Amino acid sequence: MSASLAGTDTPLSTAELAGQTAPRITTEVPGPVARSVIERDERFTSPSLTRVYPLVVARGAGAVLEDVDGNRFLDFNAGIAVNAAGHAHPAVTEAITAQAERCLHYCSSDFYHPVYAELCERLSASAPMPGARTFLANSGTEAVEAALKLARYHTRRPNVIAFYGGFHGRSLGSLSLTSSKAKYRSGFGIVTPGSYHAPYAYDGEVTGAEYIETVLFQRMTEPSDVAAVFVEPIQGEGGYIVPPAGWLAELRALCDAHGILLVADEVQSGVGRTGRMWACEHDGVVPDMITAGKGLASGLPLAALIARGDLMQWTAGKHGSTFGGNPVACAAALATLDLVERELSANAARVGDHILAGLRALSDHQPLISGVRGRGLMIGFDLTDHDTAEAVEQACFERGLLVLTCGQRSIRIAPPLVVNTDQADTALAIVADACEAVAAGLR
Repeated sequence: MSASLAGTDTPLSTAELAGQTAPRITTEVPGPVARSVIERDERFTSPSLTRVYPLVVARGAGAVLEDVDGNRFLDFNAGIAVNAAGHAHPAVTEAITAQAERCLHYCSSDFYHPVYAELCERLSASAPMPGARTFLANSGTEAVEAALKLARYHTRRPNVIAFYGGFHGRSLGSLSLTSSKAKYRSGFGIVTPGSYHAPYAYDGEVTGAEYIETVLFQRMTEPSDVAAVFVEPIQGEGGYIVPPAGWLAELRALCDAHGILLVADEVQSGVGRTGRMWACEHDGVVPDMITAGKGLASGLPLAALIARGDLMQWTAGKHGSTFGGNPVACAAALATLDLVERELSANAARVGDHILAGLRALSDHQPLISGVRGRGLMIGFDLTDHDTAEAVEQACFERGLLVLTCGQRSIRIAPPLVVNTDQADTALAIVADACEAVAAGLR
């Protein structure tokens, strides 16, 4: 048991924990309690799980996590961009508790529930598509699977196009679109046929719509056979890559010219993370469908497919989910949307600009760092190579900052949307110190 949990230290209240601006590491990491949990975990859990560093979480508040040994960390990955409203936000936990006391679950595929209808109404209204309608699922990969099915059902076309570096999920349908890492596909045989890929922005001289038009449509598939193009408005696992101005608009024009649906995968970039509700809004591009997930319910499993009203016309029984749109998750999502619309989206834009400026200033005198980019609190920067990026990730963890790598040699910054500038400054200082330590080891 940790010292703070055992009572040898006075435990911080949830509000006090949320207000911490700096980490506190009082044991080696992992500490003794964490090591015992890890040992038990590794005996009984699936080895397919990729644990990035030995963090064993006891509790969290805001943008701060405390491990089972009482060590405190600044959380700048938010459970891979999931905890949008931060850990234990009082408005979200209150909504969860109130809904759990009324009704924990009843299948929304077969019956009606008030919060399901309310959330679908809110999400439909938030989307830029006309007359949008919403289907609720449990995870991002399920939302992508739903979009894949709806696109083929509506167009009666077999093929789809996605982008190299993209991550859309690991179930077999969405895996056919994912191409961020070869290991996700290896050993599973044939994934969904009819899936093609193009280079994402900056991944070559010919990318996006131009590549699709001049290569795929000439050599691989007639455009009349393509149901949809799936694209992340900001690529996530592929490197937190922000496409140049006009790149997404060119995809929209290509799809319009050939009767192809444009699906914006906003599982990671949506729900206020980039400083707007949806990342595609930065480019003024209106997709035909949006997939959402991760931060939608601030930690509870919930995802959504939002589509143009004239597309979402499949008949009863064509798609459904036993747990998708669980009332407790819906209640958490409604509270999250309230916070995002009222304050968190604006905070993401403000603090994100602060972090971007700090990283760019750091890159001016730290040769390990280059290619700083991002929107809101979806920020990436490059290191010199893959091993250096992983070394910086680990050095940050040892100093109490939780970040993750992405792409070939990048670090992603994606804290909860409640993060403040004092916490951001601490994180920037830790990144600087971690880079110095790694650079010294390389010399």
